[in-house]
Amino acid sequence: MDIHDAAATARLLDYPSLIETLATVVEEYGRGEIVSPERLVVPTGDRRGLLLSMPCDARDIVAHKLLTIYSGNPASGLPAIQGQVTAFDAANGTPLFCLDGPTVTARRTAAITLLGIRHLAPSAPRSVLLIGTGAQALGHVEALLAIYPEVSIRVRGRSAASARVFCERAGGRHGQVVPDSTAAGPVDVVIAVTSSKIPVYDEEADAARLVVGVGAYRLDMIEIGARLIRGSQVYVDDPIGAPVEAGDIAAAGTDWSTVRPLASALSGQSDFARPIFFKSVGCAAWDLAACRAARTALTRL
Repeated sequence: MDIHDAAATARLLDYPSLIETLATVVEEYGRGEIVSPERLVVPTGDRRGLLLSMPCDARDIVAHKLLTIYSGNPASGLPAIQGQVTAFDAANGTPLFCLDGPTVTARRTAAITLLGIRHLAPSAPRSVLLIGTGAQALGHVEALLAIYPEVSIRVRGRSAASARVFCERAGGRHGQVVPDSTAAGPVDVVIAVTSSKIPVYDEEADAARLVVGVGAYRLDMIEIGARLIRGSQVYVDDPIGAPVEAGDIAAAGTDWSTVRPLASALSGQSDFARPIFFKSVGCAAWDLAACRAARTALTRL
């Protein structure tokens, strides 16, 4: 069984192919054709870290992501998140290959955002406000530039200095990635990729602007404010996981019966006359999509 490091995993998961594969998987998951149980979280290392286990099963492939999260690791020069995603043949259980877990997570998360933009934004974005300067933010910059080469990306961090450092690292083909400025004009899409427990964005909802919440993945995390959510149509990538993970939506007092799955937007026309908020919480099915895309890419090598 081949084990692919971070660089090799990224090469196998080019964004255009990954997004197309995710579109198919989102629809299969919506029809109940993919089994994706709730992730198992186990405290480890005398409660210094967490072990996350996320299995998933489809007709062609079985995937299992196993990660450790040790928030204190960066202080000693180690990554906070480590682990791998293992793919198995669904027909006989044979192990096929392993992918780098953090790379899969970053790329499939950004790809889900791009899939949401494709179906929930009224037009292709020309300008994006990105809130956050971590690994997920970098993955979103790469994905946005891969799909929308001419897009301009404004970055807002915890400080002007952190935004400036991030932009220097992220680059951009034509200086398209720049720190946000209060004097800058409106944007077509806002993407929040933070672990904040207080809103980092709560403007009045606007049908001309898609807002995407990505980073907050627990009920005690809130990136997007209640005013915007209450004024928007709400979509989620995973309607099973969102009620126990989407703190933004829960804090806004949203009636979950009104929340729509992303899969419904893929198979029908969205109502662009009303503002839209898209919440991505992630699930093991999206890791399976990455394995399926990687398996296809490996057949071409």
